[in-house]
Amino acid sequence: MINLNQKTAIITGASSGIGRATALLLAEAGVQVVLVSRRSEQLKELSDRIFSTGGTAVAIPTDITDCQQVQIMVQTVLDKFGRIDILVNSAGLIDVAPTTEASVERWQELIQVNLLGTMYCCHAVAPVMQEQQQGHIVNVSSVAGRTASAGVSAYNASKWGVGAFSEALRQELCKSGVRVTVVEPGWVETPLYDEIASGAMQERIARWQEGIGEPLLPEDVAGAIWFALSQPQRVNVNEILLRPTGQVN
Repeated sequence: MINLNQKTAIITGASSGIGRATALLLAEAGVQVVLVSRRSEQLKELSDRIFSTGGTAVAIPTDITDCQQVQIMVQTVLDKFGRIDILVNSAGLIDVAPTTEASVERWQELIQVNLLGTMYCCHAVAPVMQEQQQGHIVNVSSVAGRTASAGVSAYNASKWGVGAFSEALRQELCKSGVRVTVVEPGWVETPLYDEIASGAMQERIARWQEGIGEPLLPEDVAGAIWFALSQPQRVNVNEILLRPTGQVN
Protein backbone atom coordinates (compact mmCIF):
# COMPACT_ATOMS: atom_id res chain seq x y z
CA MET A 1 0.00 0.00 0.00
CA ILE A 2 1.23 3.51 -0.83
CA ASN A 3 2.11 5.81 2.05
CA LEU A 4 0.17 9.01 1.37
CA ASN A 5 1.91 11.03 4.07
CA GLN A 6 2.97 14.47 2.77
CA LYS A 7 1.20 13.95 -0.56
CA THR A 8 -0.77 16.94 -1.86
CA ALA A 9 -4.43 16.50 -2.76
CA ILE A 10 -6.95 18.88 -4.32
CA ILE A 11 -10.52 18.02 -3.30
CA THR A 12 -13.44 19.77 -4.98
CA GLY A 13 -16.81 19.93 -3.28
CA ALA A 14 -14.91 19.86 0.01
CA SER A 15 -17.40 21.99 1.93
CA SER A 16 -19.83 19.12 2.54
CA GLY A 17 -20.73 15.50 1.91
CA ILE A 18 -18.30 13.18 0.17
CA GLY A 19 -15.70 15.90 -0.41
CA ARG A 20 -15.63 16.88 3.25
CA ALA A 21 -15.41 13.26 4.42
CA THR A 22 -12.59 12.59 1.95
CA ALA A 23 -10.67 15.66 3.09
CA LEU A 24 -10.89 14.58 6.73
CA LEU A 25 -9.81 11.02 5.96
CA LEU A 26 -6.85 12.07 3.80
CA ALA A 27 -5.74 14.75 6.26
CA GLU A 28 -5.74 12.15 9.03
CA ALA A 29 -3.34 10.11 6.87
CA GLY A 30 -0.94 13.04 6.60
CA VAL A 31 -2.03 14.30 3.19
CA GLN A 32 -1.78 18.06 2.61
CA VAL A 33 -5.34 18.78 1.52
CA VAL A 34 -6.45 21.67 -0.66
CA LEU A 35 -10.12 22.39 -0.01
CA VAL A 36 -12.05 23.69 -3.01
CA SER A 37 -15.65 24.89 -3.08
CA ARG A 38 -17.65 28.04 -3.66
CA ARG A 39 -18.63 28.16 0.03
CA SER A 40 -15.76 29.92 1.77
CA GLU A 41 -17.21 29.84 5.30
CA GLN A 42 -17.59 26.07 5.27
CA LEU A 43 -14.08 25.67 3.87
CA LYS A 44 -12.64 27.80 6.65
CA GLU A 45 -14.47 25.76 9.28
CA LEU A 46 -13.11 22.54 7.79
CA SER A 47 -9.55 23.82 7.44
CA ASP A 48 -9.64 25.02 11.07
CA ARG A 49 -10.81 21.58 12.16
CA ILE A 50 -8.01 19.86 10.24
CA PHE A 51 -5.40 22.25 11.66
CA SER A 52 -6.71 21.66 15.19
CA THR A 53 -5.88 17.95 14.85
CA GLY A 54 -2.39 18.55 13.49
CA GLY A 55 -3.16 18.27 9.79
CA THR A 56 -2.38 20.58 6.88
CA ALA A 57 -5.18 22.20 4.92
CA VAL A 58 -5.46 25.14 2.55
CA ALA A 59 -8.87 26.54 1.61
CA ILE A 60 -9.13 28.02 -1.88
CA PRO A 61 -12.69 29.18 -2.67
CA THR A 62 -13.17 28.45 -6.36
CA ASP A 63 -16.04 28.20 -8.82
CA ILE A 64 -15.04 25.12 -10.80
CA THR A 65 -17.44 26.07 -13.62
CA ASP A 66 -15.06 28.95 -14.40
CA CYS A 67 -12.01 27.46 -16.12
CA GLN A 68 -9.91 30.56 -15.39
CA GLN A 69 -10.61 30.27 -11.67
CA VAL A 70 -9.62 26.60 -11.86
CA GLN A 71 -6.31 27.47 -13.54
CA ILE A 72 -5.58 30.09 -10.88
CA MET A 73 -6.41 27.62 -8.11
CA VAL A 74 -4.08 24.98 -9.56
CA GLN A 75 -1.24 27.48 -9.94
CA THR A 76 -1.76 28.59 -6.32
CA VAL A 77 -1.38 24.97 -5.19
CA LEU A 78 1.80 24.57 -7.24
CA ASP A 79 3.24 27.79 -5.86
CA LYS A 80 2.65 26.59 -2.30
CA PHE A 81 3.42 22.86 -2.47
CA GLY A 82 5.40 22.43 -5.69
CA ARG A 83 3.41 19.42 -6.89
CA ILE A 84 -0.06 17.87 -7.08
CA ASP A 85 -0.29 14.18 -6.28
CA ILE A 86 -4.05 13.67 -6.04
CA LEU A 87 -7.15 15.27 -7.51
CA VAL A 88 -10.55 14.22 -6.17
CA ASN A 89 -13.46 15.69 -8.14
CA SER A 90 -16.44 15.32 -5.83
CA ALA A 91 -18.35 18.56 -6.43
CA GLY A 92 -21.84 17.86 -7.73
CA LEU A 93 -25.46 18.87 -8.07
CA ILE A 94 -28.63 16.83 -8.63
CA ASP A 95 -31.91 17.55 -10.38
CA VAL A 96 -34.97 15.41 -9.76
CA ALA A 97 -37.75 16.24 -12.21
CA PRO A 98 -39.46 14.74 -15.25
CA THR A 99 -37.76 15.98 -18.40
CA THR A 100 -40.85 17.88 -19.59
CA GLU A 101 -41.11 19.72 -16.26
CA ALA A 102 -37.44 20.36 -15.61
CA SER A 103 -35.78 23.76 -15.50
CA VAL A 104 -33.40 24.30 -18.41
CA GLU A 105 -31.43 26.72 -16.25
CA ARG A 106 -30.99 24.00 -13.61
CA TRP A 107 -29.85 21.58 -16.33
CA GLN A 108 -27.21 24.07 -17.45
CA GLU A 109 -25.93 24.55 -13.90
CA LEU A 110 -25.89 20.81 -13.28
CA ILE A 111 -23.91 20.01 -16.45
CA GLN A 112 -21.50 22.86 -15.71
CA VAL A 113 -20.72 21.58 -12.21
CA ASN A 114 -20.95 17.80 -12.61
CA LEU A 115 -19.34 17.40 -16.02
CA LEU A 116 -17.59 20.55 -17.19
CA GLY A 117 -16.27 21.38 -13.72
CA THR A 118 -14.74 17.91 -13.50
CA MET A 119 -13.28 18.28 -16.98
CA TYR A 120 -11.83 21.74 -16.24
CA CYS A 121 -10.07 20.46 -13.12
CA CYS A 122 -8.65 17.46 -14.97
CA HIS A 123 -7.56 19.68 -17.85
CA ALA A 124 -5.61 21.91 -15.45
CA VAL A 125 -4.09 19.16 -13.30
CA ALA A 126 -3.30 16.40 -15.83
CA PRO A 127 -0.31 18.20 -17.47
CA VAL A 128 1.22 18.73 -14.01
CA MET A 129 0.90 15.03 -13.23
CA GLN A 130 2.24 14.04 -16.64
CA GLU A 131 5.34 16.14 -16.03
CA GLN A 132 5.75 14.53 -12.60
CA GLN A 133 5.27 11.08 -14.21
CA GLN A 134 2.96 10.28 -11.31
CA GLY A 135 -0.40 11.27 -9.89
CA HIS A 136 -3.92 10.02 -9.29
CA ILE A 137 -7.22 11.52 -10.42
CA VAL A 138 -10.44 10.30 -8.79
CA ASN A 139 -13.73 11.39 -10.35
CA VAL A 140 -16.86 10.81 -8.31
CA SER A 141 -19.68 9.68 -10.58
CA SER A 142 -22.74 7.71 -9.45
CA VAL A 143 -24.77 4.57 -9.99
CA ALA A 144 -26.81 7.04 -12.05
CA GLY A 145 -23.86 7.08 -14.43
CA ARG A 146 -24.47 3.41 -15.20
CA THR A 147 -28.25 2.96 -14.87
CA ALA A 148 -30.73 5.54 -16.16
CA SER A 149 -33.93 6.26 -14.24
CA ALA A 150 -37.02 8.30 -15.01
CA GLY A 151 -36.99 11.64 -13.26
CA VAL A 152 -33.22 12.17 -13.18
CA SER A 153 -32.42 12.40 -16.90
CA ALA A 154 -30.05 15.36 -16.67
CA TYR A 155 -28.24 13.90 -13.68
CA ASN A 156 -27.94 10.60 -15.58
CA ALA A 157 -26.51 12.42 -18.59
CA SER A 158 -23.94 14.30 -16.52
CA LYS A 159 -22.75 11.23 -14.64
CA TRP A 160 -22.60 9.03 -17.75
CA GLY A 161 -20.44 11.79 -19.17
CA VAL A 162 -18.13 11.68 -16.15
CA GLY A 163 -17.69 7.93 -16.59
CA ALA A 164 -16.92 8.19 -20.31
CA PHE A 165 -14.56 11.12 -19.82
CA SER A 166 -12.73 9.32 -17.01
CA GLU A 167 -12.10 6.19 -19.09
CA ALA A 168 -10.83 8.19 -22.06
CA LEU A 169 -8.59 10.19 -19.72
CA ARG A 170 -7.24 7.00 -18.16
CA GLN A 171 -6.22 5.71 -21.58
CA GLU A 172 -4.53 9.00 -22.41
CA LEU A 173 -2.53 9.22 -19.17
CA CYS A 174 -1.69 5.62 -18.27
CA LYS A 175 1.67 5.55 -20.12
CA SER A 176 2.88 8.55 -18.12
CA GLY A 177 2.28 6.85 -14.77
CA VAL A 178 -0.87 8.81 -13.97
CA ARG A 179 -3.81 6.80 -12.64
CA VAL A 180 -7.50 7.59 -13.09
CA THR A 181 -10.34 6.11 -11.05
CA VAL A 182 -14.08 6.67 -11.27
CA VAL A 183 -16.09 6.02 -8.09
CA GLU A 184 -19.80 5.33 -8.52
CA PRO A 185 -21.79 5.35 -5.28
CA GLY A 186 -25.45 4.55 -4.94
CA TRP A 187 -27.69 6.44 -2.54
CA VAL A 188 -25.58 8.52 -0.14
CA GLU A 189 -26.86 10.50 2.81
CA THR A 190 -25.57 13.95 1.83
CA PRO A 191 -26.90 17.54 1.74
CA LEU A 192 -27.19 17.17 -2.06
CA TYR A 193 -30.90 16.37 -1.87
CA ASP A 194 -31.66 19.36 0.35
CA GLU A 195 -31.41 21.59 -2.72
CA ILE A 196 -34.53 20.04 -4.28
CA ALA A 197 -37.22 22.70 -3.93
CA SER A 198 -40.26 20.84 -5.27
CA GLY A 199 -42.45 19.27 -2.60
CA ALA A 200 -43.50 16.51 -4.99
CA MET A 201 -39.88 15.69 -5.72
CA GLN A 202 -39.01 15.68 -2.03
CA GLU A 203 -41.81 13.15 -1.53
CA ARG A 204 -40.41 11.03 -4.35
CA ILE A 205 -36.94 11.14 -2.79
CA ALA A 206 -38.43 10.12 0.56
CA ARG A 207 -40.07 7.10 -1.10
CA TRP A 208 -36.78 6.11 -2.73
CA GLN A 209 -35.02 6.38 0.59
CA GLU A 210 -37.64 4.26 2.29
CA GLY A 211 -37.28 1.56 -0.34
CA ILE A 212 -33.49 1.47 0.02
CA GLY A 213 -33.29 1.44 3.80
CA GLU A 214 -29.99 2.52 5.33
CA PRO A 215 -28.05 4.67 2.83
CA LEU A 216 -24.32 4.95 2.36
CA LEU A 217 -22.57 7.60 4.43
CA PRO A 218 -20.08 10.05 2.91
CA GLU A 219 -17.41 8.28 4.96
CA ASP A 220 -18.16 5.04 3.10
CA VAL A 221 -17.43 6.70 -0.23
CA ALA A 222 -14.33 8.36 1.21
CA GLY A 223 -13.16 4.89 2.22
CA ALA A 224 -13.57 3.67 -1.36
CA ILE A 225 -11.55 6.64 -2.61
CA TRP A 226 -8.87 5.86 -0.01
CA PHE A 227 -8.76 2.25 -1.21
CA ALA A 228 -8.04 3.31 -4.79
CA LEU A 229 -5.46 5.90 -3.78
CA SER A 230 -3.54 3.58 -1.49
CA GLN A 231 -2.87 0.82 -4.02
CA PRO A 232 0.69 0.24 -5.23
CA GLN A 233 1.72 2.37 -8.20
CA ARG A 234 1.47 -0.65 -10.50
CA VAL A 235 -2.27 -0.98 -9.68
CA ASN A 236 -4.88 1.33 -11.16
CA VAL A 237 -8.34 0.62 -9.77
CA ASN A 238 -10.33 1.83 -12.77
CA GLU A 239 -13.84 1.76 -11.26
CA ILE A 240 -15.43 1.31 -7.86
CA LEU A 241 -19.21 0.73 -7.80
CA LEU A 242 -20.80 0.66 -4.34
CA ARG A 243 -24.42 0.64 -3.26
CA PRO A 244 -26.29 0.48 0.02
CA THR A 245 -26.98 -3.15 0.78
CA GLY A 246 -30.72 -2.62 0.31
CA GLN A 247 -30.51 -0.72 -3.00
CA VAL A 248 -31.71 -2.76 -5.99
CA ASN A 249 -30.88 -0.45 -8.93
